[in-house]
Amino acid sequence: MVSRSDILVLGLTAGVIGSLVGGLMLYAGLALVMAGNHAGWVLALPAAPAGGGIGLLLARKLARQL
Repeated sequence: MVSRSDILVLGLTAGVIGSLVGGLMLYAGLALVMAGNHAGWVLALPAAPAGGGIGLLLARKLARQL
């Protein structure tokens, strides 16, 4: 059975890791774009879905425990 603390830890972990991954991808992509390399958009545009995808993977892991 999944407890309330498991759900709280899932939310905190997904938020922190998702922000770090998405923020780093966004920073690196925009830094490349500002330097004149338009291939940086490949990193900058999927930054938010990549950060959210980590939360989805963590939630599926928790759902398997049921």
